[in-house]
Amino acid sequence: MSKKVVIIGSAHPLRGGGLATFNHRLCKAFLDAGDDACIYSFSLQYPGFLFPGKSQFTDEPPPRDIEIFTVINSIHPLNWWQVGDELRRIKPDIVVVRYWLPFMGPALGTILRQVKKNKHTRVIAITDNVIPHEKRPGDKLFTKYFLKPCDGFITMSDQVMRDLQSFHINKPAVKINHPLYDNFGEKIDSFAARQAANLPLNQKILLFFGFIRQYKGLDLLIDAVKMLKTKGAFQDKKLVIAGEFYDSPQPYLDQIKNAGLEDNIILRTEFIPDASVRNYLCSADLIIQPYRSATQSGVTPLAYHFEIPMVVTNVGGLPDLVPNGKVGWVAEANASDIAAKIEQYFTLPYDHYQQHIKEAKKALSWEALVASIHQMAAELG
Repeated sequence: MSKKVVIIGSAHPLRGGGLATFNHRLCKAFLDAGDDACIYSFSLQYPGFLFPGKSQFTDEPPPRDIEIFTVINSIHPLNWWQVGDELRRIKPDIVVVRYWLPFMGPALGTILRQVKKNKHTRVIAITDNVIPHEKRPGDKLFTKYFLKPCDGFITMSDQVMRDLQSFHINKPAVKINHPLYDNFGEKIDSFAARQAANLPLNQKILLFFGFIRQYKGLDLLIDAVKMLKTKGAFQDKKLVIAGEFYDSPQPYLDQIKNAGLEDNIILRTEFIPDASVRNYLCSADLIIQPYRSATQSGVTPLAYHFEIPMVVTNVGGLPDLVPNGKVGWVAEANASDIAAKIEQYFTLPYDHYQQHIKEAKKALSWEALVASIHQMAAELG
């Protein structure tokens, strides 16, 4: 039986990084399953002082056939009551709410409390982070406020599940692997991708992809490249850094200059629009996620979709989806081991990784996530 489903979270015209992309794709999966689904997004997501990028908005076209209501103001309490009351009255069967930052706890927690007054809607939270990477005063209080009106939880890593359990929430919670991002087009030939992205055609390309923040460990990767260059193991390679700085760029630029790596590193440090994602991913021989800390990463399902091997660090949920020596390699979160695993990666033929990636990606479907949400809602009664 089809359900009325409302997804609460970032959506077009917000960039939202992987959040908006995920919500669009999840909404499509509900629609494909025969549900009546839409997204309630933010008219104001972050006040300017909390947003580290250049713009919160995209000029790309909206996703096709998805209804998006741009109505939530994250800093206006009266708005929270109004949105919650509207959702209470329309009585969705399921509300799927994304939670990634404690700052959103008061707004989302208040909206959900209003919704639950209809005694009908089941609220299932997809918790990307419960304990944030960058901690601020009030994090635990805001998170507790958000968690209370939720009926069940889905996490996408063991680390987030442990963080959730630390709040002693006695409610259903399941871990589901992050589905593949399959809405950026099909894999294309690396030569064509490199031409489109204006990248070198005849060198090995290592790719760091996504917003640049301190916890993502780009400085560790730069040090690893310096080590490889010093021992003569980087002559035929380039590191491409593709993504917008969400930290001050100067320390990274100084590090590259001081290490003498200007000719070894290509900087594409601006927001990467959806239309260009495929070109960067398909250009890469290897994707590197050198994170210092992590829950899960949206880069991993991108890599799986385009069948690009990975080196990830042994933090949070990153190793969960990267079987060591098969889909890629798991390094400790230090420059020397990252360098060692990059070297180790190139000792095996590309086909070795491809066969394991093709097999592993079969289980990472949006249909499985939708089915899990439906099952949880049914069990909640």
